[in-house]
Amino acid sequence: MTDATAAESHRGAFSSRKVFILAAVGSAVGLGNIWRFPYVAYENGGGAFVLPYLVALLTAGIPFLLLDYALGHRGRGSAPLSFARTDRRTEWIGWWQVGICFVIAVYYAAVIAWAVRYTGFSLGKVWGDAPEEFLFGSFLQAGDPGVSLDLVPGVLVPLALVWAAVLAVMVLGVQKGIGATAVVFIPVLVLAFGALVVRALFLPGAGAGLDALFSPDWAALGHASVWAAAFGQIFFSLSVGFGIMITYSSYVSRRTDMTGSGLVVGFANSGFELLAGIGVFAALGFMAQANGVPVDEVASDGLGLAFVAFPAIINEAPAGGLIGVLFFGSLVFAGVTSLVSVIEVVISAVRDKLELSRTAATVAVVLPSALVSLVFFGTTSGVYVLDIVDHFVNRYGILLVAVVSMLAVAWLARALRPLSDHLNLTGSVRVGRWWLVLVGALTPAALTVVLVRELATDLGTPYEGYPGWMLGTFGWGVAAAVVLAAVLATLVRWRPRTSLTPPGEDPAPDPTEVAS
Repeated sequence: MTDATAAESHRGAFSSRKVFILAAVGSAVGLGNIWRFPYVAYENGGGAFVLPYLVALLTAGIPFLLLDYALGHRGRGSAPLSFARTDRRTEWIGWWQVGICFVIAVYYAAVIAWAVRYTGFSLGKVWGDAPEEFLFGSFLQAGDPGVSLDLVPGVLVPLALVWAAVLAVMVLGVQKGIGATAVVFIPVLVLAFGALVVRALFLPGAGAGLDALFSPDWAALGHASVWAAAFGQIFFSLSVGFGIMITYSSYVSRRTDMTGSGLVVGFANSGFELLAGIGVFAALGFMAQANGVPVDEVASDGLGLAFVAFPAIINEAPAGGLIGVLFFGSLVFAGVTSLVSVIEVVISAVRDKLELSRTAATVAVVLPSALVSLVFFGTTSGVYVLDIVDHFVNRYGILLVAVVSMLAVAWLARALRPLSDHLNLTGSVRVGRWWLVLVGALTPAALTVVLVRELATDLGTPYEGYPGWMLGTFGWGVAAAVVLAAVLATLVRWRPRTSLTPPGEDPAPDPTEVAS
């Protein structure tokens, strides 16, 4: 066994291509698919939005997904190590992605904890006739925007349980933990959400909701904002650009078809988003009819859709408790598979840099993450901090690092050609000049337009009217701190046994590979 093979065996691996695909789909299919995509589509042309969405998927989402796959599969390491093995000057970009994942993990767990509680609340419709008052009052105990260390036991306990479950999964490792979780959770998620969609379609008024979602507004295609929304949605939902797919692709056999896998993951993610749109708007159509109002008066996204609109639907719908269990249970399953992938980016990077065991690295990452999560998001101010951090880390973290990484790989490292050659070694779909042009120029240009629009909006109007000091601390401050931490992390030396030279491009066949 060569040193490189021994190192890869020590890091862990998925047992087959099928498990890798399920894990990648589990990462991509998260809360945003369920509560963000339907409203984005509705607000940006309805049925007409499908066209810019598909253009964004094919010209930006999947090409960038293949870039992540190529970096991880060729570099055989975490995000920082894979970037360092591509060009040592780009290592800091990998640590930037690690920092983003750490920040996402600490607040994402809180939303999963809320969904856990609401799964139980659904059975007795505990929120009563005023779901919004219950959410911000009795449940979250949120006061005016600010920072408070007053703990909320109803959030703190499920949040601690979520982190305990994550710790257990991550200690088990790549296949027995992450892979096994995906193999179980993804089929259960599809079945549960599929049952929810079927039930929603038979609710009175469901047709009106679907008409509102899918009726095309072709004039919307002439607005740049609609196309910007499509590119933004693809990047928010595909889990590209912040280290997850780099990390996961480093755990599969070198003979794995990465381009074919990328197409499967990309279209599976979009298929689930479409399914989510159908289920959500069928339910919103019922709510609109029950209240005698147009669909646009009940349509919303994010926390408002999940924890206010759906409880209101559950109150009115026949077998509402079942709908609630299916909906919030789906949020839990989707959230856990995504949270596991996010925290693995951090664990993998720490392991590679410091040569720690799986257990030691997991404890070193998960315990501090859980502590920060409990302190900031298990309190009465948690919902406001979460909203601000989520907004800024998505726009000035994920989107910005995506642009920087593409430009750095293409023009600083000059690595697109070697990466495309690597993908073509085993890929069923060949990448050629079209991929080089998209990743090296067109995709970063499109994302830059999205970023400039978002920046102009945030500079012109304080986000959601929050106090400036909160936006400066938890918004701009967190986004800048992640970049600073990334630069500092590159100053820590790699351990002597860590090679910064990419492993051989043409390895011997892997006898453990499963061809599925």
